[in-house]
Amino acid sequence: MSDGLFDDQAGPRPARPRPAADAPLPERLRPRCLDEIVGQQHLLGPGQPLRRAFESDEWGSMIFWGPPGTGKTTLALLIADAADLEFRTFSAVLSGIKDVRAAMEEAGRLRRSNGRRTLLFIDEIHRFNKAQQDAFLPFVERGDVVLVGATTENPSFEVIGPLLSRVTVHILQPLSEEELQRLLRRALEETERGLGARRHQASDEQLRAIARFASGDARRALVALEHASRQADVGEALPDSALEAVFQGRALLYDKSGESHFDLVSALHKSVRSSDPDAALYWLVRMLKSGEDPLYLARRLVRMASEDIGLADPSALRLAVAARDAFHFLGSPEGELALAECVVYLAVAPKSNAVYKAYGEVVKLIDGGYAYPVPMQLRNAPTKLMKERGWAQGQKYAHDEQGGLTDMPCLPDQLRGERFYRPTEFGVEARIRARLEEIRKRRDPS
Repeated sequence: MSDGLFDDQAGPRPARPRPAADAPLPERLRPRCLDEIVGQQHLLGPGQPLRRAFESDEWGSMIFWGPPGTGKTTLALLIADAADLEFRTFSAVLSGIKDVRAAMEEAGRLRRSNGRRTLLFIDEIHRFNKAQQDAFLPFVERGDVVLVGATTENPSFEVIGPLLSRVTVHILQPLSEEELQRLLRRALEETERGLGARRHQASDEQLRAIARFASGDARRALVALEHASRQADVGEALPDSALEAVFQGRALLYDKSGESHFDLVSALHKSVRSSDPDAALYWLVRMLKSGEDPLYLARRLVRMASEDIGLADPSALRLAVAARDAFHFLGSPEGELALAECVVYLAVAPKSNAVYKAYGEVVKLIDGGYAYPVPMQLRNAPTKLMKERGWAQGQKYAHDEQGGLTDMPCLPDQLRGERFYRPTEFGVEARIRARLEEIRKRRDPS
């Protein structure tokens, strides 16, 4: 693939009208041919799926799944250009399903009249509910439209199964910092469509800072560069003060109800489980700075203490509950330090999921219908009749027995000898394991 991101020799230009001279920089620099695209080499590199589709000119419906600023709309436009398709675009936020249905019916009439198909681009397709998405099926099935949906949410959860089975899902990745820097440098140098006429100079360090700020979003990077450019006169170097003004308004890419939310929670949980306090602190602060509810994080820490540490360090659960209470008492930002203290403690604590696994085994057993009656020796016998019928027969009081131990079975007869809790050799649980072995030997010396 050519390095000429904005090279007029990179490929044929589509007939699509060019943006106005005063259009935002990201729109002016929108790639006009395939070789101008930065990133997504796993889809567009030699031999990759979308590259092969462009070369063969064979198109089916598809969904582009990826974060903002990764090229979803651009790819849809280039497909329409390459395949000479009528291009219709809708936003699921601004358009109703009736508008989309009408466009699909018109596409069917157009195909029957002159054989030309329509590319129907639906941005934020996940905004249509599952019942509304049913309306797409017959048109996609007949091939009247090439449906291209764009979404930042996982299609597995947001797109109905029948539609997913009729489309190809392409996952777009955030641009790397190196790719963003290359894009920014081209924007500074390109005269016709970029900022080249302003003759700004920018250091590699400044471009790295913008790329880091953009978090993989090409549109965001170009908007930041254009804003900084406005703070400098023609021919001047970009001042650091202009970049600082941009960065002050930074809002981390984070949707508390979306996929990134669960990815970050997963990263925090797995960092704690993997005993990496530095990574755990990073993900905790990342979520706090992104606007996550601290009490939600406190609840997650309580869960981690129970699930991943358990009886290897019983203090972990107490500390997690205390951190929750401390935040509730202090509020933000002072209470966030209690959460940070808890995260570090949980990360370095010995780990055990023995109780978690034991609980799961018992739940599975009971859900399978193994709800056996309580053995007679474990039942109370408050009346004479119950005693005569065997209630409490064979019951032993542990405090009256030598060493406080009895040989009285406490599981149903059908489960006699089952062991659900298997303590590890880590932390306090090592002592628990030794104690259980001692108890079992005393009950059954053989």
